[in-house]
Amino acid sequence: MRYELYYWPGIQGRGEFVRLALEEAGADYLDVARQGNPETGIKKMMRLMQNKKSACPPFAPPFLRAGKRVIGQTANILLYLGPRIGLSPRAEPKQIWVHQLQLTIADFVTEIHDVHHPIAGSLYYRDQKLEAKRRAGHFIKERIPKFLDYFENVLVSNSKAGPWMLGRAFSYVDLSMFQTIAGLNYAFPKRMKKLGSKYSRLATLHDKVAARPNIAAYLASDRRLAFNDNGIFRHYPELDN
Repeated sequence: MRYELYYWPGIQGRGEFVRLALEEAGADYLDVARQGNPETGIKKMMRLMQNKKSACPPFAPPFLRAGKRVIGQTANILLYLGPRIGLSPRAEPKQIWVHQLQLTIADFVTEIHDVHHPIAGSLYYRDQKLEAKRRAGHFIKERIPKFLDYFENVLVSNSKAGPWMLGRAFSYVDLSMFQTIAGLNYAFPKRMKKLGSKYSRLATLHDKVAARPNIAAYLASDRRLAFNDNGIFRHYPELDN
């Protein structure tokens, strides 16, 4: 099956979590708004979102077209894709556990985004800089350790079996964890450097994922967009201390 991924063309955003899974699996997929004419791709994306005849329209990108199915929400897409592209365990309890971890990453990603947009996503960062500065203080001192402690402890609990979130088995949640750590390193380099070896297993996981052949090739290609100040992970020096 050839998958169609629908997402905005100029940012990694939430679409990157799906893109990493497709790249790791070597799946046949079309990045609709990036491969070909972006304007045409965006129009096609909007038509699918606004299709009044569909009983299950997606709310917002990213969403995935798989045959006649249109599947929205990042974690939901990965729940669907995982067993089909070899990135999720076959047993249902393990699939639910991977999905739970992915949902927790989604919560974290939302909080990361809201550091630089604490009032409204429709306002520019410059319109909410004071509020963002206050929110960033709480986020880097309280929320980053809260989430990273949890994920590090998951790795510790499974360390006898292997280096991945599930221990021996590699899954899409390892790719999502890599993306989250990479994004934090970009957005909050000073804070992540201060944390140093406290999260050594997460750092090792990040490096191991980056070294996987398909991911290494993807990261070196023009398919991997650079982090920038329009995406989820943004580096504003005044918010990083």
